[in-house]
Amino acid sequence: MLRPLILCSAAIATLAFSQEEGPPRPGGGRGNTREFLGLGTPPDAPAAARGEKLYKPNCAFCHGEKARGAEGPNLVRSTIVLHDEKGDQIGPLVAKGAVERGMPAFPNFTKEQLYDISQFLHLQVELVANRGLYKRLNVVTGDPQKGEAYFNRACKSCHSVTGDLAKAGSKYPPDQLQSRFVWPAARGNAKRQVTVKLASGEIVKGTLKQIDDINVSLFDQSGTFRSWPMNSVKVEIEDRLAGHRQLLEKYTDADIHNLTAYLVTFK
Repeated sequence: MLRPLILCSAAIATLAFSQEEGPPRPGGGRGNTREFLGLGTPPDAPAAARGEKLYKPNCAFCHGEKARGAEGPNLVRSTIVLHDEKGDQIGPLVAKGAVERGMPAFPNFTKEQLYDISQFLHLQVELVANRGLYKRLNVVTGDPQKGEAYFNRACKSCHSVTGDLAKAGSKYPPDQLQSRFVWPAARGNAKRQVTVKLASGEIVKGTLKQIDDINVSLFDQSGTFRSWPMNSVKVEIEDRLAGHRQLLEKYTDADIHNLTAYLVTFK
């Protein structure tokens, strides 16, 4: 079932009224909010929790921690996700991948794991559609001194407390700050190196200008602008987040909380 996410002004007003005036109901929200939004059957909560553990190390760098998009597209707005029922469309896509669009295949996931991932994604759709279900957690529970020691050991070679991270604690709420270092998103395409292999076998390298589902464009090493349809070439993009990807496999919960407690002091 397609879960509608775009509401007109009158619909938003009706939703606000139903949330404020209707009686509480199981599963979050008030009144007939679920029915109004057309959300259908609630996601399988235990499966979504399992799916989150699979999604984050395998998908978050491309699609964002909560599937809102990063280098890859926003999955909350994906028609495949919105039309999916119990993993029937998400599962095959994840298993086979879409190499022509830069998405690798994950053939080792079991049918049950693919179902769990689908439920995690459906939960993200529901959280966007019904913000009454969302609860912000206090993530500043660590030791800032231990966080500083971890930063100096693991982060200082690439980041600076007086440079790119200056006043980071004033710019972002603690939960966003934590998300930005655990699952960082690339900030635009500027100066990202890309290699394009043409059907003829020619290989072109340069600085990425733009990439989407339709086209990829770059400035080659001579400074000439070039562009191709995505379905006619193979594309390899520089992974500027490789260091963060490696850390994701090494972080302990204590490391994450301690580092967050340190970063929020950057005022």
